[in-house]
Amino acid sequence: MAKQQHIVVLSGAGVSAESGIQTFRDGDGLWENHNVQDVATPEAWQRDPELVLRFYNERRQQIRKAEPNAGHKAIAHLEDGFKVTVITQNIDDLHERGGSSEVLHLHGEIGKARSTFDERLVVSLGQSDIYPGDLCDKGSQLRPHIVWFGEDVPMYPIAHEVTQAADLVIVVGTSLLVQPASFLASAAPHHVARIVVDPKASADTPAFYLRDAAGVAMPVLVDYLLENGIEDLSGIPGLQHA
Repeated sequence: MAKQQHIVVLSGAGVSAESGIQTFRDGDGLWENHNVQDVATPEAWQRDPELVLRFYNERRQQIRKAEPNAGHKAIAHLEDGFKVTVITQNIDDLHERGGSSEVLHLHGEIGKARSTFDERLVVSLGQSDIYPGDLCDKGSQLRPHIVWFGEDVPMYPIAHEVTQAADLVIVVGTSLLVQPASFLASAAPHHVARIVVDPKASADTPAFYLRDAAGVAMPVLVDYLLENGIEDLSGIPGLQHA
């Protein structure tokens, strides 16, 4: 049996935004009307852990009410013909709920908590939230299982290795401006095609690109790939190249 071709999908906030999940934007430094320095840094946690916990509890409750959109579902549909690894900067579980079976979260998962004493101690929250006094098995306060600004990204080496083995890379819902995630698009071998799905894509985009939202472009792209494979991308409706 021939080896199944491997598609790596690099996804970001734009995919979840179509499900109503508001996201941090570099432009104003705010996330849900909070300065990110007050809710998404180790210093914020040290200064006011109650505020940080309350902020992420609200985000978690918002995400639980959200539903996967056409973009999430199309990405999952790719598994009908390919090995697919989703590497996402998103902390929600909409890719999983949309049907994707292999999802690597670069920046953590809001549905999990981890120990402040031992970062290897990670627990699933289910339908619960985190409150002051919620302790891990070793007796320390639980914190969101999120990579905050200024912290290392422990999943990055794994993501880099996975991307190096890709036969096709699709970048969707992310400008890839945040490091180190921004390095991943170039991790695949030089001959491997990159397709960028971005409403703001332009002739300066160093790859094939589809200038549309994920929920619109991804179903069309996925249907084409499942029917025609990845060897000839020239027939993809709306595909442009810098």
